[in-house]
Amino acid sequence: MKKNIIWLMLALFLILVLFFIFPELFSSKVSYPVTENGASLKNEEDQIVVKKITLPPLDTVAYDKKMLELANNPKPPPSTTKVVKDPKTGVETTVTIEPKPLPPSPWPVKTAYPNAGAVLPFSRIIAYYGNLYSTKMGVLGEYPEDIMLAKLMNEVEKWEAADSTTPVVPALHYITVVAQAGAGKDGKYRARMPSTEIDKVIKMAEKINALVFLDIQVGFSNLQTEVPLLERYLKLPNVHLGVDAEFSMKSGIRPGKIVGTLDATDINFTTEYLAKIVKDNNLTPKILVVHRYTQKMITNYKLIKILPETQIVMHMDGWGGAAKKMNTYKQFVYKEPVQFTGFKLFYKNDILTPGTVLMTPEQLLKLNPRPIYIQYQ
Repeated sequence: MKKNIIWLMLALFLILVLFFIFPELFSSKVSYPVTENGASLKNEEDQIVVKKITLPPLDTVAYDKKMLELANNPKPPPSTTKVVKDPKTGVETTVTIEPKPLPPSPWPVKTAYPNAGAVLPFSRIIAYYGNLYSTKMGVLGEYPEDIMLAKLMNEVEKWEAADSTTPVVPALHYITVVAQAGAGKDGKYRARMPSTEIDKVIKMAEKINALVFLDIQVGFSNLQTEVPLLERYLKLPNVHLGVDAEFSMKSGIRPGKIVGTLDATDINFTTEYLAKIVKDNNLTPKILVVHRYTQKMITNYKLIKILPETQIVMHMDGWGGAAKKMNTYKQFVYKEPVQFTGFKLFYKNDILTPGTVLMTPEQLLKLNPRPIYIQYQ
């Protein structure tokens, strides 16, 4: 009896030692490796392929080189020579004539370096724009899903062929808050899309490993109200944001009657909000696409702040023939540099004039600067 008690005490002592040294042996919770998106992997085959990915620090040399490449600044013409004959001696001398220096270019823009994992400028984004409720607001809602995705990937292939030095990332740019002609119940002249529709777009994007941009047309509302309502989606690593100055109606005139405007304070609020999401959720930099095609659409551009957690694309959103579009780009995007540039192509509106054709990747790559975000509507 005494021996049994001694053995029992020894067993209990060993159990206590094991409990403090190896507590996981006594847990009823089963742990599995997790992928980057948080999905559990429960079988051995899945566990074998799991790799822990640590982002390397930003290669600032490669970043600067790519930014200079995107600037696409014109090269000065070569020097020339001519023969000059001395009128007194008759001796001929070859003189080198240096060309006039080119005016300084505002590109590339000198800004803060982005955090590690930044998409831009290392990859070019090719996006389809629209709304699932409308076949007239853009190609994203015009075609059935499978046809739309196939068309998008066809454009991706064209850009890959045109610029083999820059990887291409597809994207779906979904109008999440839509400006309206009617005031609505709250008098804000905008309609928020239900989460079920946003979820559909995110699932579509997963099929082609695409980014998602949620676009906001505030109407009589403002970004300070609308952006926070999308936070649950902006916490996802592949979801970014777009804001449309055309439908920001600060004047009190309803959308569609005049072109709206956004100020640097609006954009700074948005980038700071995105930066906080990035910091709080340990994410790579978020991209903010800002639509514009007139000067007054964006005011006080020099006051726009560039943060390491966010990247800003000033997106030329006008439609028409190639000459008109390139002039708009030069006047309102080139001359008011912020960070990166974008260019929109309209499958229908750009070719309304007989004899006109849609601009090609090769044409857009000749622009100064080269757009790194291309949107098709």
